Amino acid sequence: MGLITQTEQEYYNSNNLGNYRYISLDDIVNNFIVSYVGDDKIITTAKRLDVVFHTKRAIQEFSYDISRVEKIQEIEVGPNLTYAFPQDYVNYVQLSWIDGNGLERPLYPSTNTSRPSQAALQDDEYNFLYDVDGNLLTGTSVAIDKFEGLETSDAIGLSSSDDYFFADSARNDSVFGMGRRYGANPETTQVNGVFVVDELNGLFGFSSNISGKVVTLKYISDGLGTDDEMKVHKLAEEAIYKYVSHAIIASKANMPEYIVNRFKRERRAAMRNAKLRLSNIKSIEMAQVMRGKSKQIKH
Repeated sequence: MGLITQTEQEYYNSNNLGNYRYISLDDIVNNFIVSYVGDDKIITTAKRLDVVFHTKRAIQEFSYDISRVEKIQEIEVGPNLTYAFPQDYVNYVQLSWIDGNGLERPLYPSTNTSRPSQAALQDDEYNFLYDVDGNLLTGTSVAIDKFEGLETSDAIGLSSSDDYFFADSARNDSVFGMGRRYGANPETTQVNGVFVVDELNGLFGFSSNISGKVVTLKYISDGLGTDDEMKVHKLAEEAIYKYVSHAIIASKANMPEYIVNRFKRERRAAMRNAKLRLSNIKSIEMAQVMRGKSKQIKH
């Protein structure tokens, strides 16, 4: 066994395992100013504040598409059956609940209901009610209350033995079997549960069977949640420089259009290369998938 230096010991005992793959925001800004800004360069002057702004914008755009920062948060859902969006949440990828074996059971978004962001109060004549300042009074949503009390069997279109149409398979299938008679629908042919999204209030809402369960949320982050997160994978470092340089040049007055277009083409090429590098395609994994494609499928 080889000797381990003090630096390596500190690394393996730290909480920054794998951090060497990334370059920080400060290093990117400093490297850009040294390499791209100054006399005898196309960008003769640039404020550090401008470079920081465009670098953060680049990190955001790269997080959505190229480097795609996906985080996984785990919480236990309480009786209120809601889950607040994380601070740096941009969009969800998948929600699941964890079973007794630690396996994920996917939840599907419900298209049969919604989570109202506002429920207006009305009088006996169905007129809106207002406070003394003329603001609309709001209350608890009826749709939310009924959805939180919804049993999973009702959500997926199953019926019980005491139902009127239970003995009549034709009626049972057409009335209660949502997605079963005219083709399977993942939302209505599974017992894991469903969720709805309240974009305005930043909440997920769940069917009643999720109460007390541990739920994982895989979501897309903008990469700017904390100072420690504002970093870029080294495989995309050059693309960041090209993005920032084009953004600065495009914002300058009296800059020749052919120079702007040249940097635009360089930015596109660098971003395409970064996406290919970060796609992380392994030949041995591709071979494994292709071997599975050769299996005969019985119909």
